[in-house]
Amino acid sequence: MITTSDFRKGSTKILWNNEPWVVLDYQLVKPGKGGTYLRTKMKNLLTGRILEETFRSAEKFQEPDLEYKQMQYLYADDHFHFMDQDSYEQVSFDEDQIETAKKYLKDGIIYNILHFAGRPIAVEPPTFMILEVKKTVPGVRGDTAQGGSKPATLETGLVVQVPLFINEGHKVKIDTREDKYIEKVD
Repeated sequence: MITTSDFRKGSTKILWNNEPWVVLDYQLVKPGKGGTYLRTKMKNLLTGRILEETFRSAEKFQEPDLEYKQMQYLYADDHFHFMDQDSYEQVSFDEDQIETAKKYLKDGIIYNILHFAGRPIAVEPPTFMILEVKKTVPGVRGDTAQGGSKPATLETGLVVQVPLFINEGHKVKIDTREDKYIEKVD
């Protein structure tokens, strides 16, 4: 069982109204009279619906029947296709199911596929990915005293801020949780 004291922003998953939800944000409220309660902002993992809900501070929830499987991204047509690395079973997702991972889809890369009650429901990219810079303006030496940044479009279409010394064709390491540049990779 998960209690409200176990809530962590962006990572706690609970079963509520027979559906899996992830806690996006929460705030503990201590009124002058009465017991404390939590205002939460949650996202339904099946539908993507975001909801604000209030819970008592000692309320308990069941853990959802969630399972992660490693699957390789194959290709996209009107759906996005992945293959299980063990059974070679293929799974397809439509565009709204992979909204968070879409900007990181790259052929042949292994992704975590979240399953609820045996059914695939979401795609999570690896924590760090190495992507090639396809388009950026050239950085001019001496532009800034402290160093600076500029926008760069990566091979998947994602746009991130990179240091001025990064040019087209360079490979960069990206943190997929925050869409941030980490370092240049040779």
